[in-house]
Amino acid sequence: MVRTVLATLAGALVLAGCAFVNPERIAPGTPAAEVRQQLGTPTARYSAAASAGERLQYSTQPAGQSVVNIDLDAQGRVARAEQALNEGLFPRRIQPGRWTREDVLREYGRPAQVIAVHSFDGVIWVWRYLDGPYPRLLYIDIDRAGVVQRYSSGDEYPPDPPDGR
Repeated sequence: MVRTVLATLAGALVLAGCAFVNPERIAPGTPAAEVRQQLGTPTARYSAAASAGERLQYSTQPAGQSVVNIDLDAQGRVARAEQALNEGLFPRRIQPGRWTREDVLREYGRPAQVIAVHSFDGVIWVWRYLDGPYPRLLYIDIDRAGVVQRYSSGDEYPPDPPDGR
């Protein structure tokens, strides 16, 4: 009985894996129409900051842990596909004092959560991501004028069980 259940589950996982398309594996040069056919409608679209093209964003926030940006060139073909929520990229991308709310949206999309604390005159946007197998959180502090002041990251801890154990 257990073997049958395990075999059925394994078969289902194999079939699901065939149907799943990892956005990061979209090849450069792929036409935008083919990207949309494989991945569906993007969660957001932005003008690409570095080119005359467009950015298609595929986010799994707030429950998921990824934001994949697919940058299209002026001809509508994939120039780059990248997981934006990558700890190694944060110091090279995030520009405190220069980035605005719009820059943050273009890079990371809508946050999983927006919070406020008494010690900061603004809001803190929060994204969930993985650093290897570890669940983490990216925090970006945006002041009242809409300018990024700082960022940080930290561990995401599982919620306490309802019975307090």
